[in-house]
Amino acid sequence: MSDLLARHRAVMPNWMALYYERPIEIVSGKGVRVTDAEGNTYLDFFAGIITNILGYDVEEVRQAVERQLATGVVHTSTAYLLRGQVELAEKIVALSGIKDAKVFFVNSGTEANETALLLATYARKSNQVLAMRQSYHGRSFGAIGVTANRSWKNNAYTPLTVHFLHGGDRHLPQFAHLSDADFIKVCTEDLRHVLATATGGDVAALIAEPIQGVGGFTMPPDGLYAAYKEVLDEYGALFISDEVQTGWGRTGQSFFGIHNHGVTPDIMTFAKGLGNGFAVGGVVARGDLMDAPHATGLSTFGGNPIAMAAANATLDYILDHDLQSNAARQGALLLDGLKEAAPRLPVVGAVRGKGLMFAVELVDPGTGEPSPPLAAAVMEETRKRGLLVGKGGLYGNVIRMAPPLTITEEDAREGLGILIDSLEAVSEAAK
Repeated sequence: MSDLLARHRAVMPNWMALYYERPIEIVSGKGVRVTDAEGNTYLDFFAGIITNILGYDVEEVRQAVERQLATGVVHTSTAYLLRGQVELAEKIVALSGIKDAKVFFVNSGTEANETALLLATYARKSNQVLAMRQSYHGRSFGAIGVTANRSWKNNAYTPLTVHFLHGGDRHLPQFAHLSDADFIKVCTEDLRHVLATATGGDVAALIAEPIQGVGGFTMPPDGLYAAYKEVLDEYGALFISDEVQTGWGRTGQSFFGIHNHGVTPDIMTFAKGLGNGFAVGGVVARGDLMDAPHATGLSTFGGNPIAMAAANATLDYILDHDLQSNAARQGALLLDGLKEAAPRLPVVGAVRGKGLMFAVELVDPGTGEPSPPLAAAVMEETRKRGLLVGKGGLYGNVIRMAPPLTITEEDAREGLGILIDSLEAVSEAAK
């Protein structure tokens, strides 16, 4: 055990999991590659849990932050005008598609979802909320309440009355045989039944991830959330799209994941990639919802000058370089390559994703049951070959990947080769 690992375990909580049998310390990065304390270099396909959206040491972001640092002003609070905050909010409002929208900045996805839930429950004067099975929305008291993944729930106590819907769980036997249209129909009928039987009718909102992150990049077919919103509109219930992982062009198909469904939500939450590693999160919502709460509110560090400098530079870079299109191109290359190889890899149960947000599900080759040990083995194999990936899924058996949107075709092909080699090695060992 390394000295740093021993020190970590002495002072950090046991529930802060570390990847790999021998955890690594990343000490430097450039482009889409990082180097650990032992001098090993890796192609990074997980990007700090989908956060370093442009990769590492991006000149435009670094210079923007250095310019702000040079002013001597790191923090003022929202008691004063913040030019960077206003400029970024204007861009997000324009991209969101939400009419007469306003933005509130916080520091993380968890805070953003808490704020969205506050806005919705205040507006509807109800604590009844709908969420999706297999979802994850953060680690705080309220966010855990709308999380439907037992590995991430410490208790059932919650300030909300929550009912969970189908959508990301199409693998279940009762749904596996259905077409997209039939699955959407069945799920929508179930939503109506939940509203009629389990609620008082005055539901505040549905909160949903267009692609479930911790859930292992599971997703409903495009159009499900449009069908859900039609029903919600009948009841006056609001729709919150959690874009913490799906925002900023990552899916390749649209700039925000929910737009793949042809839906403009009432509220969207965001975080992670917007700051390219700097802490930033926020909510963009209809102005009437954002303005409604009667109590004064602020976020001490939310929207601070340093985070805003980084976020403005990051968003400008994504738009100026049309990285959404790059996500579509490189994502197709990676997904097609993995799907082509899957039939000869008995440990692969499924390959799924959109753009640069894709996953491989590992199963026991004999039984077809989810296999967390095989997922762990794949992670070790990719690490040995110089590739960093992530893990997730309801059963912990999914390798999930979200490379920086700046990845080149050469990088993508290199990563694909390592992934297939690693899956082959694990398949051979599992015989």
